[in-house]
This record gives sequence, structure tokens and C-alpha cells, in this order.
Amino acid sequence: MSCNPYIVIVTGLSGAGKTVTLRTLEDLSFFCIDNLPPPLVINFIKLINEYGYCDKIAIGVDIRGYNFSEKASEFIKEIKERYATEILFLQADEETILRRYKETRRPHPLFPKYKNLIESIRQEHNLLSPLRELSDRIIDTTNFNPHELREFIRSIYEKDKTYPTITVISFGYKKGIPTNADLIFDVRYLPNPYFVDNLSQLTGIDKPVRDFVLSHNDTKKFIRRVKSFLKFVLPKYKREGRAYLTIAIGCTGGRHRSVVIADIISDYIRKNFFNVTTIHRDL
Repeated sequence: MSCNPYIVIVTGLSGAGKTVTLRTLEDLSFFCIDNLPPPLVINFIKLINEYGYCDKIAIGVDIRGYNFSEKASEFIKEIKERYATEILFLQADEETILRRYKETRRPHPLFPKYKNLIESIRQEHNLLSPLRELSDRIIDTTNFNPHELREFIRSIYEKDKTYPTITVISFGYKKGIPTNADLIFDVRYLPNPYFVDNLSQLTGIDKPVRDFVLSHNDTKKFIRRVKSFLKFVLPKYKREGRAYLTIAIGCTGGRHRSVVIADIISDYIRKNFFNVTTIHRDL
């Protein structure tokens, strides 16, 4: 069963951000493979297409996979003729490429062949010029750090922009903080229903406990401030491309106050941002 894949070939100068780009595309559900020689690219796409494995493919190719003769351009043209293909070329200025290589201490792929790093960078620029001419999209990453490049790539290729997968957990400090928590809010300072007659045996799911917790001004102020914080930060987590976010609300035993607050926060996120999973760990 064929799937008529959409293909992004990621190429460009070494040190310009191909690895970051491929990882970002992988997060966007592209099937990604790096450093595949051109003759194998066509056979690989044929197999993917034949078995209908996926509909979005990103292939990283660089100077190690090409001899940059006329055949290299022929391979690219053949792929574009057969499939919906975009050639994404990444570049940066010489000074930036040089600085990035000094910071990472990785050898340039042409370094053994040429005398020094600067000459290797310049030779690669010359060798890649024909491929650059065939490219559909050219991105200069000179002024991007990795985080900014990820955000920029997502802005281009992300079709359905969603918030992270959000989980809200209520817990009791007596049994430890959830190990996977990203944000932790401590509500142990709020009045404790455990010490109130007829409430201690109930939980935060029960209406009498909920009404008790929400009746105090400190609770109302706390919820207001947490909502304001989430309103500010959740869009930024989305923009960053974060896949998962766990918010933990803790009280002493994890049965009363944290349960009430976790439900309130979950309802707020669900109504204003995206779907959320709520877990009451210690009930």
C-alpha cells in the first residue's frame, strides 16, 4: 500500500544545524534518517512508499554522502521528479561555523583532506554550491542558537500546533515528590480538612472537603496566582516544542487539599489550553 510520502531533504554546511533540524522534524513525526548516500536514498524511499510506512520523511545528507559530481545533482532531480520533495539547505557565515566547530571540538568532514579548518569550510562551501542552487528553502542559521533554530523549524513544518501532553498529579509529601514532576506547588500551608470533624475520612473528591478548601481566601488567592502563572508559561512551553509537562500539587497526605487544587487546575487547563490527564496518586 503506497503512501505518497512528503520528503524533506536536509542538507547544507557542516555545523549549520542539520542535526538540530532533523531531531526537530523527528519530534514532528517525520521518519528521519541521516547521512544516507544518494543511490540508497531512492531505494529507501521506494521501500517506504511500497509498504506505506509513513507519509513524512526527512533525510539528512551532507558532504560525506556525496562525491559532488554531476551525479549528485541528478539524484536530487530524480527524487524531486518522483515524489513531493523539498530541499532544505542550511548555511551560516564562515566565522559562525568556525566558532561552532571550536566549541564542539568535532572534526570537520573535510579536515583530513585539507590543511586546516578554515580551508575545509571554504572548500565545502564551494562543493555544495550546485546543491544550494537546487534547494527550495535556504535558512541562514548564523544568528540562531539551537533553541531558536528548533522553534523556527517547528514554525515551518508543524501543521497541528498543540500544547504539550499535560499531566496534573496530586500527591502527599509523606510519600515523596513525584520523580517526573516539572512544576511543583506546595499547598501544605492551606487549612487542613484532616483536622475537621466529619471531613478527615473523606477525600478532596467529596463535595464537603472541596467546599471547605475553597472557602478560604488563601486558597482563592493561590488558585488565582497559579492560573496567572500557567496562562503565561504554557504558551511558552508550546513554543519551545516541549512534548510533556507534569504539574504536581502536594499536601501532607495527598488526600484532601492537593486533590481539590489539582482538579481545579486541571479544569482550568482543559478549558483554556488543551486536554489534560489528572492523577490523584495517593488516594
